[in-house]
Amino acid sequence: MSNSSTGLAMGPSTALPLGRGLLYLAVAGVAWGTAGGAAALVFGASDLGPLALSFWRCAGGLVLLLGAMALRRRPAPAPVAEPRRRRLLRILGNGIGLMVFQSAYFAAVEATGLAVATVVTLGAGPVLIALGARLALGERIGWAGTAAVTGALAGLAVLCVGNGGGTVRPAGVVLALVSAAGYAAITLLTRWLGRDGRAADPSATTAWAFGVAAVLLLPFAGAEGLLPHTVEPARVAVLLVYVAAVPTALAYALYFAGAAVVRAATVSVIMLLEPVSAAVIAVSVLGERITAATAAGTSLLLLAVIGLAAAETRQAARSRRAAVAL
Repeated sequence: MSNSSTGLAMGPSTALPLGRGLLYLAVAGVAWGTAGGAAALVFGASDLGPLALSFWRCAGGLVLLLGAMALRRRPAPAPVAEPRRRRLLRILGNGIGLMVFQSAYFAAVEATGLAVATVVTLGAGPVLIALGARLALGERIGWAGTAAVTGALAGLAVLCVGNGGGTVRPAGVVLALVSAAGYAAITLLTRWLGRDGRAADPSATTAWAFGVAAVLLLPFAGAEGLLPHTVEPARVAVLLVYVAAVPTALAYALYFAGAAVVRAATVSVIMLLEPVSAAVIAVSVLGERITAATAAGTSLLLLAVIGLAAAETRQAARSRRAAVAL
């Protein structure tokens, strides 16, 4: 529930400290940014399509995550048993949202180009999350949060549009907005379910999301071509394992854990570290040229992330002091 005296949302009571939640989200954002470079290498070395890659990403991430869960010496304790309807909502909501987010984004890239699809998807995401958090969760980000979100959107626009535009096609813009809505839905659902401190095991949450998304993607991936044809099978296999392990199994587990304890608007801005890390990969691995737009956009995004994370930390400290005073 929001604090009526300050107009800011109170942090939920959870076992995960806020600072660690912010760190988890930052690592997840950076890891997600490497997926695009790996995907570009896969596409260049094989005929695998985006839907098939998304399927293998989810299916491979599911296998790896289930293996890691099986190797645990002690299962993570659940503080409170999650009601069946709540658990079903979590499973289906995250799985469907993940499938929509990934597949609609790739379709938007195909329809209107990478620059426009990225700007619309990642630019609309924070706006939709902020609106949804205000309407559904009663969160208010205040002037500092508003300034940070504005700066992040400006940085994202400079980073993407300033490095070369694309033909704006209405169908592609609509698909990008659908992708942003899928991402926003995952973020808001995770935050809402974590407000009372009964967040589920993030590994189990991620595994279920991967499973649902993989099942939904399978027929589309099959129609596109499920198995890659390549003259470099070892290279493609290594890249697929990386995509499944780092920006998928690891990153989503960290994301679900962090998103349960950090305000939704803050999550949306921290996740903009994804295009920053993608820009670094593009320059260092793919040999793309550093431009003024890349430097300016990256700086604005990093400043926005730092500013909003600092505002989140200050609010949490004020909430703790108020609780102690009571």
